[in-house]
Amino acid sequence: MGSSTNFNPCYVNVLLPFFLVLAANATHKNFFLPRPRIGYYGSACWNVESIVRSVVESNYLANPANAPGILRMHFHDCFVQGCDASVLLAGPNSERTAIPNLSLRGFNVIEEAKTQLEIACPRTVSCADILALAARDFVSLAGGPWWPVPLGRLDGRVSLASNVILPGPTDSVAVQKLRFAEKNLNTQDLVVLAAGHTIGTAGCVVFRDRFFNYDNTGSPDPTIAPSFVPQIQAQCPLNGDPATRVVLDTGSGDQFDTSYLNNLRNGRGLLESDQVLWTNPETRPIVERLLGLRFPFLIFGLEFARSMTKMSQIEVKTGLDGEIRRVCSAVN
Repeated sequence: MGSSTNFNPCYVNVLLPFFLVLAANATHKNFFLPRPRIGYYGSACWNVESIVRSVVESNYLANPANAPGILRMHFHDCFVQGCDASVLLAGPNSERTAIPNLSLRGFNVIEEAKTQLEIACPRTVSCADILALAARDFVSLAGGPWWPVPLGRLDGRVSLASNVILPGPTDSVAVQKLRFAEKNLNTQDLVVLAAGHTIGTAGCVVFRDRFFNYDNTGSPDPTIAPSFVPQIQAQCPLNGDPATRVVLDTGSGDQFDTSYLNNLRNGRGLLESDQVLWTNPETRPIVERLLGLRFPFLIFGLEFARSMTKMSQIEVKTGLDGEIRRVCSAVN
């Protein structure tokens, strides 16, 4: 009986780190509630969305290219280890150093929002949530839909370039479907999220061969509209700068709309991975349905918001799996 009251000091050494980590993460009363969810922060940071929105607005006015930059960053983050802001971590061999991420832009926008939130609500709002909110707000400012963003993600502690496996600009529909299915996203999500290319640009190095020497044939990709070939060849000549940027959605590169879908129908998709969404018999009906509706932009906006909400909850870190970073570019 006496043994039941014995105290083993070793237990302190085992349990103390656990409780320290728990205390470090449980910075407000909502820590143990389900996440992510709408209105997660409540009174712990009641103005989180207005603070992020203000930062986004000023940076959009300064440079509208921040809109596709942050949208792409959010996509790249969620497709590698989930939506945990691991793409924001700096350092050798981090996700930032992977080839697909070298052209990411907008890190300063997220850090600016984080700095302001640390003043208003110290150690409360995760960088992952800031990125999700900023992506939504930039899309809205570019003319796209607004949607409620579930919040409560934690920031990851691991960021490795070797983990970066993303859908590529020359991927077939089969490969793209595989990449999306791995994240519990379906073919509808694939088409709708790819249509985020309605804003933004791509470097000539990514697609130039398609317009000059497709698949080593010595000729352009035959699925490209003949009138579109010389237009892109002039912007990306063989001896030109491979870093030159060209709008993904010809004729409407800064406006979030359905022009991208129309371009696919007309053989004017810049990337092979985009154009195959029209030529493939499984994805083409989805594009046709979105274009054939009475109010195509309204329905596309609703579908985009739904797929973005779904994507933003991929492999979310909770509990002891993550933290609330003080600075988005470094773990605590």
